[in-house]
Amino acid sequence: MSVTPDSAQPPRLSPLNDIHVALGAAFTDFAGWAMPVKYSSDLAEHHAVRTAAGIFDISHMGEISVRGPEAGAFLDATLAGRLSVLQLMQAKYTLLLNDRGGIVDDLIVYRNGDDEYLVVANASNRAVVAQTLIDAAPGFDVAVDDVSDGIALIAVQGPNAQAIVERTPGLEIVDGQATLADVRYYRATAATFAERDVFIGRTGYTGEDGFELYVDVRDAAALWSAITVAGAPLGLVPAGLACRDTLRLEAGMPLYGHELGEDALPVQAGLGRVVALAKDGDFRGRAAVEAGPVDGARLLVGLAAEGRRAGRAGYAVLDESGVAVGEITSGALSPTLGHPIALAYVDPASAAIGTTLAIDVRGSRIPATVTPLPFYSRKKEATA
Repeated sequence: MSVTPDSAQPPRLSPLNDIHVALGAAFTDFAGWAMPVKYSSDLAEHHAVRTAAGIFDISHMGEISVRGPEAGAFLDATLAGRLSVLQLMQAKYTLLLNDRGGIVDDLIVYRNGDDEYLVVANASNRAVVAQTLIDAAPGFDVAVDDVSDGIALIAVQGPNAQAIVERTPGLEIVDGQATLADVRYYRATAATFAERDVFIGRTGYTGEDGFELYVDVRDAAALWSAITVAGAPLGLVPAGLACRDTLRLEAGMPLYGHELGEDALPVQAGLGRVVALAKDGDFRGRAAVEAGPVDGARLLVGLAAEGRRAGRAGYAVLDESGVAVGEITSGALSPTLGHPIALAYVDPASAAIGTTLAIDVRGSRIPATVTPLPFYSRKKEATA
């Protein structure tokens, strides 16, 4: 979970760092940032997000502005998705690929103006994504700017997220923009706080309803405090990276550096649908994606195990005869479901739903079954 690009460099601090310290957070190094891993109990924080709401600091994420008359065409030619067709204030999950079709990063792209897009990158890949876009810009009438240093990002996730953000003092939806109630999933709206712009997307990384608020770094602490005041009667708690990881794992959401990387094609990671092969023209990695993975290339699957002992990243996955057929990329004892779950890359012959496998947990074989993803969803819970 922790990534340290250069141990000689001191970690970067979030604009909300003083608040985290005052709350007694435990910190971890994540992609060169000192970020709160938990405040009290990661288990309690996880359950709060599932039942009420959690507030997360995700200011380590990168934001790159792409604007100009050919911004949509430029992104179509550079990223795997078709971004030019996005409506105003709509978002799309997409990928930046290398020439071999491997995943350089998974991204969210918002169309936040007629000729303007906001590309949101993972912290560990901010520099490479920004530089790749800058290098690809010549020949297009676009301007590409890494605006990450001026933006703080706060996520409010959970069943009570909408009510909390709606009642946050000082946060006002701009006239003519959609109310929070009218903002659908992967859509956005514009607001103000402290007389400066706030961009609000109905997105998240937890499997719950929620919002991500892009705010000027100068206003980040005040907005966090205002949200905390609004959320106190509704069960809002500060939540760290530890519960964010178990929440996203339950929701079957991949993590760059674990499930995603430059050695895996999108189809291997279950993301073939994200690549818009029907769009006109070339884009990075297109030929490799069309050629497909080599025979026998492993595929990402979900595993549900028995008991309480969870497999972790790097643990071997075995077939019924004890032969290694894969490796876990993420695993945990699911706080919501009460049994171990894992994501793993396995041989194609072992990837079918219902296949019986085992996880080698420190020499013990823990029975596991290939299961559909996600492990948890709000809809699934509602109909259970």
